[in-house]
Amino acid sequence: MTDPLKYLTDSVKAHGLSRREFIASSMAAGLTLTAATSLYSKTAKAAEPKRGGHLKLGLQGGAATDILDPAKSQSQFTFVLGRNWGDTLVESHPHDGTAVPSLAESWESSADASTWTFTLRKGVQFHNGKELTIDDVVKTLHRHTDKKSESGALGILKSITDIKADGDKLVVSLTEGNADLPLLLTDYHLVIQPGGGNDDPNAAIGTGPYKLKTYDAGVRATFEKNENDWRSDRGYVDSIEMIVMNDATARVAALSSGQVHYINRVDPKTVSLLKRAPSVDILQTSGRGHYVFIMHCDTAPFDNNDLRLALKYAMDRETMVEKILGGYGKVGNDFPINETYALFPEGIEQRKYDPDKAKFHYKKSGHDGSVLLRTSDVAFPGAVDAAVLYQESAKKAGINIEVKREPGDGYWSNVWNVQPFSTSYWGGRPTQDQMYSTAYLSTADWNDTRFKREDFDKLLLAARAELDQAKRKEMYRDMAMMVRDEGGLILPMFNDFVNASNKNLKGYVHDIGNDMSNGYVATRVWLDS
Repeated sequence: MTDPLKYLTDSVKAHGLSRREFIASSMAAGLTLTAATSLYSKTAKAAEPKRGGHLKLGLQGGAATDILDPAKSQSQFTFVLGRNWGDTLVESHPHDGTAVPSLAESWESSADASTWTFTLRKGVQFHNGKELTIDDVVKTLHRHTDKKSESGALGILKSITDIKADGDKLVVSLTEGNADLPLLLTDYHLVIQPGGGNDDPNAAIGTGPYKLKTYDAGVRATFEKNENDWRSDRGYVDSIEMIVMNDATARVAALSSGQVHYINRVDPKTVSLLKRAPSVDILQTSGRGHYVFIMHCDTAPFDNNDLRLALKYAMDRETMVEKILGGYGKVGNDFPINETYALFPEGIEQRKYDPDKAKFHYKKSGHDGSVLLRTSDVAFPGAVDAAVLYQESAKKAGINIEVKREPGDGYWSNVWNVQPFSTSYWGGRPTQDQMYSTAYLSTADWNDTRFKREDFDKLLLAARAELDQAKRKEMYRDMAMMVRDEGGLILPMFNDFVNASNKNLKGYVHDIGNDMSNGYVATRVWLDS
């Protein structure tokens, strides 16, 4: 059982608990007011960030095909990279997911939430010395609404009809009300760039705590401190080095030997081994991430829903969580939402491994022959093993899955969202609307299952504008059922994010928003020695 006082002190160290919350919780755990106050003072002093040092990250997810344009960021490496040099208008709270100010210091909406007005923070400078203006914000958002930009945020911005400046304020008009708009603007693609990034979207000039110094795609990136950073509560180290380490064994060896301070994508099978190392901390965070097998609904043979259902029933989810995640996660139900989301649709029957039902739908589909599944180590930790495990469970239903292992370099440009059946992962999004808009709206660029239904699109737009929370929840339930029963998504498991660090790395914030402290790992931590 977790020691409640240790949990509280750890929460202070991770910037997650205020003095008032800490003292109240400590007294509830049995301490006197005097003892609780004293413990908080000692803990807060120990947790005070130290500045300086060179932070080294060994990260899976980089490729030679990566580019710096945040609109096209699609790997874990570029996800963190963009957080280092850029800021969005709004951020999300790491623990409850609510919208908090960033480059926009405040906002308000019309009564029907169809018009939003944002007040821009003053005195912020880009890395090139230019002061941030409302024009930069307007042009940035305009660029991401342009199909030519190929922005990963295009799908969530579809409902915007107008983006303009009103004096020093930003006014965003929508086709319908959307109470979630501030959270949509936290999307990591929407980094504010000078001139909107139109002149050079790959310049990596932003308002973030670090300036990009060197970049070698698929190899490494280095950063130096932005001395004119507008925030004092981040950017504690002097410099950062991000090293692409796509091999899991190499990452573990680099951390164990002290070559790097932090690694991502720790394979659950190696956690017990890493725990034995006295210099290593395991960083486990529950959230919205999910590992998936995706079928293109518009491509034969996956354009047959009976075949899709057969493949869904042929998935042994419990075994996946046990064998692939090592218990570090939960069973999924073929729709991309879990209980961490507001208005989670409760009461949907859990889909279970059922070879008989799989056989029934497979026979009904009329398909004959093998089904080709493409996978790679970079798709998610244990993806190749997961594909083989799936192959075995499908055999019991009379389904032959041919597993093809693809090279990691180029997987995200040549296989994911290109080939009709592959493994992948999603880190989740701040809201149900954003998750569905990014990957399931018919017009979304990242609709990686090619799920295209007019009735789903209409329901999504209606739910977005619905202010009655009970009605909205029911709409989300209907959407989940559509994706679950007729979509191309096989979602066997919601993963915990399992990363690891050297014990000298302090201040790590467990953020439900996404992996690696929602990408902010390098900007939030500090080095103790």
